Amino acid sequence: MPKERIRVDEVWGFEGRKKLKIPLFTARISAGFPSPADDFIDKTLDLNEFLITHPSATFFVRVEGTSMIDAHIHPGDILIVDRAIEPASGSVVIAIIDGEFTVKRFQRKGRKSYLLPENPEFAPIEIRENMTVEIWGVVTYVIHKV
Repeated sequence: MPKERIRVDEVWGFEGRKKLKIPLFTARISAGFPSPADDFIDKTLDLNEFLITHPSATFFVRVEGTSMIDAHIHPGDILIVDRAIEPASGSVVIAIIDGEFTVKRFQRKGRKSYLLPENPEFAPIEIRENMTVEIWGVVTYVIHKV
């Protein structure tokens, strides 16, 4: 099975200088007949406040590759990565392996740690002592264009 590493072309820092309040509708949205939604605006939602917990430790990265496709992470998606969160077993993480970025699911089994793909076409990566591995951050959200 191939090992796929995600190439990171772009890394963006978070700059939360300007608040942008967007209407938040409290009504359920029907996939059938339209309804007048303006009557149901309850409050506004600032996506910065909703998506970003640790602004100074948050970055955005764009995904290339298909090793996490079964976790609904597709090529071109933007991941919100929080470096202040301690990775737990089962977390989706950005890791640097021997100088290359990858996105995988972090897993601990006993004394061993793994970086697991979410695509059966790719092999798990066992983290060994002779490897240079850094868990760079925990993925908190995936921005996926429909």
